Amino acid sequence: MNSTPGWAGKLVRLRGVEPADWETHWQWDQDWEMQRRIDRVYFPRSRVGTQRWAEQAALQDGAGDQYHFEVETLAGELVGVISASHCDARVGTYSHGLAILSQHQRKGYASEAILLLARYFFAELRYQKVNAPVYSFNEPSIRLHESLGFQPEGRQRRMVYTNGLHYDLLWYGMTAGEFATRMP
Repeated sequence: MNSTPGWAGKLVRLRGVEPADWETHWQWDQDWEMQRRIDRVYFPRSRVGTQRWAEQAALQDGAGDQYHFEVETLAGELVGVISASHCDARVGTYSHGLAILSQHQRKGYASEAILLLARYFFAELRYQKVNAPVYSFNEPSIRLHESLGFQPEGRQRRMVYTNGLHYDLLWYGMTAGEFATRMP
């Protein structure tokens, strides 16, 4: 599969959603633990609903610099997603959300996806800071962001409710300057 060199690292590439991705996303939607780590458990979506979502997502144009990327290995296996959201070009900040399927975690895919996205936003779009909201129960995500040099910036108490409990929402951030000193 061809890809733009800037969207590929040593392990993964970022690409847009294709309509054919619907079935993989439908299967992921059946995993309640993955849904909780991303956001929350939703009502079940039908296969037709997921097909329509993928068809619409495949038409995204990056308006407002917001974009949903698929994360796939260089061999073409879909392993997760990363998105850019809450983009404020005037201030130069954006947030990312990330999910890597459990069987593909701890292989470096999440780290590389975050760094590919940050490199693009900092070097191509002139953003100056990335924010990362992390749920306090998600220890692997906390360790991941801290290992990449994200700084803890705040805690909103009891902002997340899942599995019958309230959790804090933690905020991490990294500036373009911090990124430049840590990454080649």
